Amino acid sequence: MNVLSIQSHVAFGHVGNASAVFPMQRLGVEVWPIHTVQFSNHTGYGSWKGRVFDGPAIEELVDGIAERGVLGRCDGVLSGYMGSADIGNAILSAVARVRGLNPDALYCCDPVIGDVGRGVFVRPGIPEFMKEQAIPAADIITPNQFELDYLSGIATDTLASIKEAVAAVHLLGPKVVLVTSVVSRETPDDSVDLIAGEAGRFWRVRTPRLSLSVNGAGDAIAALFFVHYARSRSAAKALEEASASVFGLLKRTEEAASREILTIAAQDEFVSPSFRFPAEEV
Repeated sequence: MNVLSIQSHVAFGHVGNASAVFPMQRLGVEVWPIHTVQFSNHTGYGSWKGRVFDGPAIEELVDGIAERGVLGRCDGVLSGYMGSADIGNAILSAVARVRGLNPDALYCCDPVIGDVGRGVFVRPGIPEFMKEQAIPAADIITPNQFELDYLSGIATDTLASIKEAVAAVHLLGPKVVLVTSVVSRETPDDSVDLIAGEAGRFWRVRTPRLSLSVNGAGDAIAALFFVHYARSRSAAKALEEASASVFGLLKRTEEAASREILTIAAQDEFVSPSFRFPAEEV
């Protein structure tokens, strides 16, 4: 399996491609990473060094891959944080080129827009680009609950409203939706939910709530869910596998009191998770 992963990248720590690429490689996937930014570290530290690339730079790299004659062997495209609309256009152009050569290729879009407590944290125009262009082009999307509310226009606080919101997002185009970091009235205080929807059916995985705050977990679960779905073509199976790996990763990170997720030290969690959680149809 070959995946073109177009996301941000950091030299130190694990967010964007630095969080998504290695787990996919550990699962035996050949990953072709293209970085939308190259920073020293994630911006949560308050200061960083590096550069933001533009759409033409991304298109140039895709051109180079195409010149190798391998773009038709790409099985899927994964995208995450988009720093600008021209980067988004370059990503969608890459998706179209891949699909033109391999109609079976999947596009998984992690629609990074914002989060509960922080609100929208991307540049103006990006939320609209996501909803109006990126989401309709995607086969799979992996929003958090805040992003689901934005994309659907529905305020979710119950399982019923979450299912309604996922159904509304399906109408925009994606066949599969994974919602992360879900807390509804039905979620116990010591737990957090993940919900996947496909073909009118919904599944929930409930995991213990961990007392840590780190960046990059969303990038990792999007990548893992994408790979497991591409292989199994089952949202329920992909949900079980991805949630197990990410919980194990975060549990190990919590135990180490690390500010960065332990992508390398806890790499066995990607292939042999320490914890398993059943996907319950809801």
